[in-house]
Amino acid sequence: MTRVAFIGLGRMGHGMAGRYLDAGFTVTLWNRSKSKAEDLIARGAKWATSPEDAAIDADAVVTMVADDEASRSVWLGPNGAAKTAKAGTIAIECSTVSYDHAREMGRELSARGLIYIDCPVTGLPDAAAAGKLTLLVGAEAADLGRAQPFLEPIGSTIRHFGAVGSGTVYKLINNLMGAIQIAGLAEGLAIAEQAGLDMKLVLESIQAGVAASPQVQRHSKRMVARDFSGATFTAALRHKDAAYAVKLAESLLADKPLVSRAAVESYAQAKAVMPDDDEGKMIELVSRPKKSS
Repeated sequence: MTRVAFIGLGRMGHGMAGRYLDAGFTVTLWNRSKSKAEDLIARGAKWATSPEDAAIDADAVVTMVADDEASRSVWLGPNGAAKTAKAGTIAIECSTVSYDHAREMGRELSARGLIYIDCPVTGLPDAAAAGKLTLLVGAEAADLGRAQPFLEPIGSTIRHFGAVGSGTVYKLINNLMGAIQIAGLAEGLAIAEQAGLDMKLVLESIQAGVAASPQVQRHSKRMVARDFSGATFTAALRHKDAAYAVKLAESLLADKPLVSRAAVESYAQAKAVMPDDDEGKMIELVSRPKKSS
């Protein structure tokens, strides 16, 4: 049977790992805390003691971790998957990392004989569990062809942007735009609240207006209701992604990305006080009334 090592069982990774079990793969798991793997183990997955252990005899290694540091650790650390992954193993990085890191990992893992696929994803945890993510791929066409059987269980749409790193470029653009929209929405709703507008009417108008992107539609309801239960994306994660995007923008654009940097600053403030809460909760930071002089 085809063997997959899956590393990282957060909100997205857990559902993605489950999809490989659904598709009949032999799945070996590693996560910092084993408790998140218990239900998958009950369904037939095997537990590994380290990424290195997980990668033994794997046909593909899939990672879904938090950031550059975590990615480097699980691939190239003292107990990293690259130590035991055999030549020709498909190395699929689904984490959202920086552009420089994605390209560096492509070089490092390719030099070790692995086939590196830059493959960040978009979609919420329910889409991950249903195999309906959109996969944003950077890879050589031939490598993508080899990886296809390992991508189909987790994604309903594959967008191939070009060489390694290009999938990450688009993912950072996507998440930066989300940061700008959500931070702007929080500030706009806070203005409406402090000005005394009917918030039911404000919400109806936003939902029907030209600025009503899926992000705005979803978060406006939660912000007005102050309902941040069931967080699907945290302030800390959005801040990380937006900061990676700004770093990339500064390396490519002649002018400073002022709007992007403002969004990063908004998320930095949210991260400082509510890092693991739903990102929309940042409205509570900006909705305080101005003190009278």
